[in-house]
Amino acid sequence: MLRSMQELKEYKMGATDGEVGHVTDFFFDDASWVIRYLVVETGSWLMSRRVLISPYSVLPPDWLHRRLPVRINREQVKNSPDIDTEKPVSRQHEMNYADYYGYPYYWGGSGFWGDGLYIPMATPDGNEATARETAELVALQHAKDDPHLRSCGAIIGFHIHASDGDIGHVQGMLVDEDTWALRYLVVDTSNWWGGHRVLIAPNWIDNISWVDSKVFLNLTQQAVKSSPAFDSTAELNRTLEMDLHQHYQRSAYWENEPSPEVAKNHDKLGT
Repeated sequence: MLRSMQELKEYKMGATDGEVGHVTDFFFDDASWVIRYLVVETGSWLMSRRVLISPYSVLPPDWLHRRLPVRINREQVKNSPDIDTEKPVSRQHEMNYADYYGYPYYWGGSGFWGDGLYIPMATPDGNEATARETAELVALQHAKDDPHLRSCGAIIGFHIHASDGDIGHVQGMLVDEDTWALRYLVVDTSNWWGGHRVLIAPNWIDNISWVDSKVFLNLTQQAVKSSPAFDSTAELNRTLEMDLHQHYQRSAYWENEPSPEVAKNHDKLGT
């Protein structure tokens, strides 16, 4: 099911032994369009420090009470590596973070969350030396990678440019609760032609200018203008998604992706 990014903001984050804080933003990978971290404001118990929480930590959400339970405790959060959420997160920071929590590296594989080839803990046969050697090899290969992490909050308000002119601005995002993939940008077109809100999938984007706050589409104004309207009060079911993709004559993401990787990796890590 798809969830509004704005809906998830301000959700409480609950550790195994008490509340951690509330969600204020998300960092997503602009190469694969997947949320890699939730930015959490911890509040007075940790001097309002902002910390990153990986989707690897998140248990099934409590949608009724707007709460995201996680499989870690407050002491783990307190002692987690310091990361300045106001500055770019380097790959080295990500490796330190993953090693601290014992999570696999998500990069370097074909799926949304990697191939699970490296898990920084003892291997099933107890061969810790092999696990360490693998960790060191992966670290050397990816230490200088650009992680492509961007703030979801920062992209709100970006102007949308179709192939033949302006068409709207980014109003929100829809997140897949199974994979944490960003499936659509919610685009408000009302200021351009008195229109409605429409959905744009990331793979219909040519490029993004982060300096100029602009998103460029490989779609025409007329194609966007005549696309199915998005109603945030109604459930976006698969039938509506199919209508949207058929309108643009584009293949659907669920036809081209493997089964969700997050659930598989959660099973590896244990609850």
